[in-house]
Amino acid sequence: MTTVAELLAAHAWRAIPGCPGRFVLRGGPQPLEPAALVGEAPLRAFRVAAAPDQVLVAELPDGGLISYRRADGRCIHTLNTAEGFRRKLTQLGIEL
Repeated sequence: MTTVAELLAAHAWRAIPGCPGRFVLRGGPQPLEPAALVGEAPLRAFRVAAAPDQVLVAELPDGGLISYRRADGRCIHTLNTAEGFRRKLTQLGIEL
């Protein structure tokens, strides 16, 4: 299974200011699907009051990917260490 460490090394991420352990894929919203990043890791979709977009979540061995799918189908991908992943899921009100 893909790991956060592998994804950090394979793509251009930038740290999210004020959010330790969270990174956003450079380039803004894009057509790249979350599955293209996480491979076989199961993806779960959520609609939550805390986010205007559909939230797609993949848990990885050392954290997880949280992607936000906009109405036009493009996604903003965030990569999270274990601590950052737990913190953001709590903020979104998502329980896995």
